[in-house]
Amino acid sequence: MKDCKDQSLSSNLDEIWKKAYDEGRFHLLDGILYHRTKHKCVMALTDITLINTILHEFHDSVSAGHLSEDRALERVKTCSWWPNWKKDVAGYFQACDRCQKANRATGKKFGFMIQIKEPKAPWEIVHMDWITALPPGGDRSYNECLVLVDRYSKTPMFLPCHQDDTAMDTAIMIWNKVISHTGLFQNIISDRDPKFTSALWTNLHNLFGTKLSF
Repeated sequence: MKDCKDQSLSSNLDEIWKKAYDEGRFHLLDGILYHRTKHKCVMALTDITLINTILHEFHDSVSAGHLSEDRALERVKTCSWWPNWKKDVAGYFQACDRCQKANRATGKKFGFMIQIKEPKAPWEIVHMDWITALPPGGDRSYNECLVLVDRYSKTPMFLPCHQDDTAMDTAIMIWNKVISHTGLFQNIISDRDPKFTSALWTNLHNLFGTKLSF
């Protein structure tokens, strides 16, 4: 062990050797130290330069493609071993700026999921959304479509509309073409479309006795 370049690693390995030699976990062959387990035998490293080369090849190289920490661990253990190797692999991965940027969460945190009560009859709960940016069509050059889906029966309804329709226009259309046939909804589930968040739309919901869910 005197020719090892990294003295701290050499000292650590000496201690492990003294403890584990009788267990047969280390083997010296042709001047090369091997670490042996039940299923494999790999080269034991004490040269810090060689250790860094192994870490680079199994993580940073083009063929490695910045593997995840778990996959890097799997690859390293197939050919080499050194004291505290798992800790060193984890530290190398955490120090990789490219990996940390790729794994860093962006945007707002997700909110809590809200459990939706299942309806007991058709048209109690309705899902609503818009299909936008459509080419003008029909006798009134419609360029949007309001989609309503009954949560109970999964029956869809498609209402042609315009991009510049106001909240009042939308409410009147739903009243005349849907509610007049289905009855009042108990709940409406939608995204946060501006039409739904306007004060007028909220007031109409209050008049209809429905609850807006988003």
